[in-house]
Amino acid sequence: MAESFFRIKGKNPISGTITPQGNKNEALPLLGAVCMIKSEVILENVPMIADVLNLIEVISHLGVEVKKLEPGRFSFRPGNNLNSDLPPELCSKLRGAVTLAGPILAMTGRVFLPRPGGDKIGRRRIDTHLLALEALGAHIEVFPDGYEIKTDKLIGKDILLDETSVTATENAVMAACFAEGRTIIRNAASEPHVQGLCRFLNSSGAKISGIGSNVLIIDSISTLESNNGEPIVHRIGSDYLEIGSFISLAALTRGELFIKDVNLSDIRMMRIVYSRLGIEIRPHEDGIIVPSGQKMEIHPDYHGVTPKIDDAPWPGFPADMTSVALVTATQCKGTVMIHEKLFESRLFFVDNIIAMGAQIILCDPHRAIVIGPNKLYGQRVASPDIRAGMAMILAALCAEGVSEIHNIIQIDRGFERIDERLQGLGADIQRIEE
Repeated sequence: MAESFFRIKGKNPISGTITPQGNKNEALPLLGAVCMIKSEVILENVPMIADVLNLIEVISHLGVEVKKLEPGRFSFRPGNNLNSDLPPELCSKLRGAVTLAGPILAMTGRVFLPRPGGDKIGRRRIDTHLLALEALGAHIEVFPDGYEIKTDKLIGKDILLDETSVTATENAVMAACFAEGRTIIRNAASEPHVQGLCRFLNSSGAKISGIGSNVLIIDSISTLESNNGEPIVHRIGSDYLEIGSFISLAALTRGELFIKDVNLSDIRMMRIVYSRLGIEIRPHEDGIIVPSGQKMEIHPDYHGVTPKIDDAPWPGFPADMTSVALVTATQCKGTVMIHEKLFESRLFFVDNIIAMGAQIILCDPHRAIVIGPNKLYGQRVASPDIRAGMAMILAALCAEGVSEIHNIIQIDRGFERIDERLQGLGADIQRIEE
């Protein structure tokens, strides 16, 4: 089978206006939620990316009627008898299939969850998911190829998650909607996409309070459906991770960019981190402007101490932005430490950026020191995961000469038509069929 790759000629300043895609990490759990709702659901601003399209295929296999109304707009109607066995060949392509465990268990009393696929960025445990469902009354049996989860009845409990896992929070919330009595989820994740899921469920009849905090309270309901007979319509929020990538794009290529449909509350920590790198972001009407001619100088901590950019649960700096932050720092004057706490293999892509000319010291699997600025030169590299893939695109766009980025199936999993959209801003990026 032919493999596509990106050929990128660097040093073209970008400029213009771009609208971010819908939030991938909100779309995936919403596709689980539609399995629980009796009424027709219309989702808008759905990102047309591989992970989302694969999960739509999964829920269609389970018995949900899916209609594509137009690009980015879909109608969903769950069938009367949902299949409780998730298709392993489809689930192996993406991590997001794990968010079907809670809703399918709640609706059928049983689900077989194949071992999830997704990015190869280190161990990605699902114990928190299983422990939360077990606390609600599920019995779990482990098999070599996955997990059978069964229950006679879900019972509301006071649950303390052993880690602030986004997808485990989403699974627990969806299952708890039909758990008898009241469920309290402590140490819950509170990212914008978790909030979007909870608001969508409430619009469908759920009783969830504490949205946006680390303690969610869910009171049981008997059904999820429209209260007026009309379809339930939900618009997915903008992908703040893509917004962060576009901020770096403008700064690295010295162009001016207007990014539309930005919720400023979603990027508060990003603005703090980018200001530490000497990058200015100006709020403007319904978006932000990243002006040209950025200072790009790292601000040291007090007493001249080397600053650190580290990820943390919301509202901290997102772990999925650390790859982009690292590449951005290579073009900033000064020294900064990047500390990726969550995944032990995410920073291994830096060998590719070092080969392009960056001065980076990989201290251990979680920490890298970046000393800049350094001129980057085009290289042939391969993307190991979605976020590293975008970081490599950014590096190539600010590098001298021509780069090739291979294994772009990883990039297509998370970014919609990224080559076409960047071409519209002046980037010299071509998709080549090998």
